[in-house]
Formats: sequence, C-alpha cells, structure tokens
Amino acid sequence: MKAIVVTDQPAGTAGMTLAQQPDPEPAINDVVVRVHAAGFVPTELEWPSTWADRLGHDRTSPIPGHELAGVVTALGYGTTGLSVGQRVFGLTDWHRPGTLAEYAAVEARNLAPLPGDVDFATAASLPISGLTAWQGLFDHGRLRAGQSVLVHGAAGAVGTMVTQLAREAGACVIGTGRTGDREKALDFGAQEFVDLANDTLEDVGGVDLVFDGIGGDIQRRSAGLIRAGGTLVTVVGPPEARPADGLAIDFVVESDRGQLSEIVRRVRDGRLRTNIGDVTPLDDALTALNPTERRKGKTVILMHS
Repeated sequence: MKAIVVTDQPAGTAGMTLAQQPDPEPAINDVVVRVHAAGFVPTELEWPSTWADRLGHDRTSPIPGHELAGVVTALGYGTTGLSVGQRVFGLTDWHRPGTLAEYAAVEARNLAPLPGDVDFATAASLPISGLTAWQGLFDHGRLRAGQSVLVHGAAGAVGTMVTQLAREAGACVIGTGRTGDREKALDFGAQEFVDLANDTLEDVGGVDLVFDGIGGDIQRRSAGLIRAGGTLVTVVGPPEARPADGLAIDFVVESDRGQLSEIVRRVRDGRLRTNIGDVTPLDDALTALNPTERRKGKTVILMHS
C-alpha cells in the first residue's frame, strides 16, 4: 500500500515522504480499514508516542495520522461489533502505525459506525477535534447551562468545536485568537472575541471555565479569571498555573464510540459544523502537509475516492 512516512524526525513535516509499505494485518480485536480519508494534526510529530512503541522501542519511519474514515475490509480474531463492508470513523491508537495510508489496522473499540449521509472527508475531520472538545467541556470541565467559557484558539479546529458544543449546552462563549480570527470565531458561535495581540484579556472579567490550547503566559493570566469553583482545562501538558479557588486539569483525548456517535449525530442534523482547511489526494499530500501559509482548519488527506 501507499503511505506517508516520516524519515527525518528533526525536519518535522518536511521529513515526510510517500512510500510503499506492507499492508497491515489485524491483531486480536482489530479491524483493517480501507482508509478513504484521514485527518492530520501537525503537533503529533512532537509527541513521544510517534517515535516509540509502548515498550519504549524506537519506531522507524512511522506512519503519522490518527483520524480516519473508511470501510472495514477484515476482522481480527475475536472482533465483534463491526462487520466487513461497514462504514466507520474514529481515532486510532497513538503508538501504532497511523492513518495517512491506504489501509490501517485499528482496535474495533476505537471506531464508530459512520452513517451513509456523512462523507468520508467530513468524518475524518471529527475525531480529535470533536472528542477533545467534548471531553474537555463535559468530562473534565463539568460544563453546565448558564456558565461562561473562555476558549483560546477559538477559530482553530478544536476551538470551533468547543465553541459550538458549549453554545449548544447553554453556555456563554468568549473566544480568543489572532486579529484575523475574529470573523471566523464569531461565525462558529462565539458571542465575544478577544484579540490577544491588541485587546486586554483581563477585561473579560470572571469566567467559569477556560479551555486552553495555548499554555504559557496566556494560561497563567487566564487562571486568574476563573471564578470560585471554576475549572481550567488544558491540552498542552501539565498546567503551569491554577485558579485560586478551582481546578486545573490537563488531559489526553481518548477514543469513545458513544461520544463519536453523539458528535456525528450533531453533524447530521446541522447542530455542528466541521472546520476543514485543505482536502488533498494522497499523491499530492506532501504539499498540503507543508503549507506555505498558516493552516485555516483541519488538513484532510483523501486516500481513496
């Protein structure tokens, strides 16, 4: 099969190449998926799991990518709950060969059925962004109707999901970002926007929940805005700051079939929009994975039409 592999770790996405790789074989409780579309998060090339397996052994020329949508072609021993020919989407294991390939072996529990009226590119853009938003808001942030949420990076792939889900839950959403992000953040549902380069963050006042994807000084300043009993949720590692009277939680997103089904249901009925930037065929993927301009949404690679 054809796949994207990373042969030069220090070079980042510039160290990627398109190569022939062995077709995957399903392990116990796996399925093999013919990948029709895969999502990509550039920061994964900095994750330790990209370069080592669970035993700490180096991985040579890993296949990146952890989001996929496609069709099941084979079942491993003992696999239940999915069938050959079924449309699926989901989030793969961090330590295994990834989804920027024509085929991928995935634990069946990490996949959810994909309704026929949702296209593969849309589905491949959902798992990391959608699950990160869902788990940060509801599992860790304990968001309730009537609360206020400060969303850093509100125009990004995760931020737009956070904004929409928080608004649907009855929260007031304040987005932040660069000057050029204002229109997009407001279009996806933010009720206010803070330009981090030109506005004063502290003018926001008190909030119940901060969803942080930036860290550093912005995170430290945000911790001081959290009301008593509120929560700072971050996805950029252990918190560098904590609210005076509240919680600070960092987490790594996990696959969850039930949550994936809830997310795609909202896409189907129009309550949730995806934030897709480039959609590019596999043969042209290296150009899309090394953009000359700032990414404007999730990068999706099409493996099969």
